[in-house]
Amino acid sequence: MLTGFSQETFFPTKEGTVLVYKSLDKKSKETGTVKYTITKVNASGNDLDITYLVESIDPKESLLYKEEITIQQRGDKLYMDMSNLINKAAFQQNGEIPAEVEITGNNMEIPVNAQPGTLLPDASVSMALKMGFVNMKMAADLTNRKVEAIEDITVPAGTFKCHKFSSDVSATVMGMTAKSKSMEWYAKGIGLVKSESYDKSGKVQSTMHLVELKK
Repeated sequence: MLTGFSQETFFPTKEGTVLVYKSLDKKSKETGTVKYTITKVNASGNDLDITYLVESIDPKESLLYKEEITIQQRGDKLYMDMSNLINKAAFQQNGEIPAEVEITGNNMEIPVNAQPGTLLPDASVSMALKMGFVNMKMAADLTNRKVEAIEDITVPAGTFKCHKFSSDVSATVMGMTAKSKSMEWYAKGIGLVKSESYDKSGKVQSTMHLVELKK
């Protein structure tokens, strides 16, 4: 049954699968590594829960933080928690997120049978954090989400047939807002293969790509 899921959904469905990503800045300098390990897969009918251990590592190979996240498939739609877009490493205290944190928003939706031209629902997340006498607020909104194309993408881990998704991103931190354009490439049975962020002039500001895949 899980084999069937792996053929039709945008993520691996085998426990123990490891995906390693490298992040690069606009000058192609490495800024960090993120490692995803599938720890648990639950399937029931057309519903699927895929749990990952996520480990964020800096360029000096030091662990910044780790947490578990779950991707859900309900029928023909995938749902991802938007709080995963927040760089939690910046708010860690002794390796943990402080208890006084409130995260709200909705899940990002991806249709399993996405086709070029399909418009997707907006997604958003906001985070309010209290650290001592400091109150911090962050928010991110993804709008104008669309399936752009199906194309082959080559990254260090190999060449994959991907669905290309675009969105406009508005991020607010401590009252300051930055707008950008995002492109993401997802492959069936793999998940995210590559992502790029562009400034208002269309120049690449950051890239993340898959460098290692162990099934």
